[in-house]
Amino acid sequence: MRPFRRHSLLVPALLCALAALTARPTAAIGDTDGPEGLSAEVARLVEKASAMTQRYEEGRRKAGVQRARAKRLERLLARERRNIAVLHGDLGRIARAQYRSGGGLPHTAQLLLAESPEEVMRGQRAVWQADLAVNNAVTKSRRAEARLATDEAKAAKAWQTLGRRNAKLAEMKRGIEQQLEAAQSTLQGQANASVAAGACRGAVRLDQPKTGFTAAWVAPLKTYELSAGFGSGGKHWANRHTGQDFAVGIGTPVRSVGKGRVVRVSCGGPFGVEVVVRHRGGYYTQYAHLATVAVDQGERVATGQWVGQSGMSGNSTGPHLHFEVRLTPYHGSGVDPVRWLAERGVRLN
Repeated sequence: MRPFRRHSLLVPALLCALAALTARPTAAIGDTDGPEGLSAEVARLVEKASAMTQRYEEGRRKAGVQRARAKRLERLLARERRNIAVLHGDLGRIARAQYRSGGGLPHTAQLLLAESPEEVMRGQRAVWQADLAVNNAVTKSRRAEARLATDEAKAAKAWQTLGRRNAKLAEMKRGIEQQLEAAQSTLQGQANASVAAGACRGAVRLDQPKTGFTAAWVAPLKTYELSAGFGSGGKHWANRHTGQDFAVGIGTPVRSVGKGRVVRVSCGGPFGVEVVVRHRGGYYTQYAHLATVAVDQGERVATGQWVGQSGMSGNSTGPHLHFEVRLTPYHGSGVDPVRWLAERGVRLN
């Protein structure tokens, strides 16, 4: 009786375990990535690449300003040199005129031989004043030339320093981009495997950003470029495009535009890896062609909370986020997402 009793208890236990496994909506394929896993690494690299690009562009802008300043000082220096040359010419003409009018004689002799000594005195004073004015102008110009030459050297040195710094930044930027491309390729490969199997790998618990937004609604991405819009035609869609596409790299964190509840997490079909969230007022938002999901079905989400990472799973020709606003959880009930967000204070650009 004892062996039979143990067997009768083992069978229900196995059946319960099997039921628990099959009941999960997001059966895992492989291990779920932790905060330090591939998905988190891609998210970090996306942010790092973005920050490095901003630093590089800022450095390039500063180098351009310094280059323009050096060229401007160069032009001022050339103008000062021309002014000095003109002053030197004027001084030479005054000296020659003075010589022709008796400037070679001593001043006492000029006074004795002149018919009008007063006129000689006035002429001499005019010559002295002209000499003084020219000498003062030449002195000032030479000082200005020295200052300009110093400033020009400083500007050129700053420009060269910025150029070297930008070269280092460009090298670091290339290194980060190479790491990011390799990680993105692996991440997208995992997403494609999930779509082929028709089962998600499970929610990737990323280090969520602070979501204390003062606004109730936000854009689905922090930075982006708009691509295909709602209602646009094209060979990629049977009828008209049902959402708004955002061109972003694989692994870019995607956020919920408002608070709500996750009603769908799916990893098969034309939309690939997708998340659908229900919001107040009965509207639904869809986030499709993802590489990973960061939420589970039934989970409540806050405004701006990451729900996944962008990718190119499903029927996609390149990495982007396909975003829809729907009246129901199902395809075919979409409204213009750009207009819908604008009505809620979020203007996409």
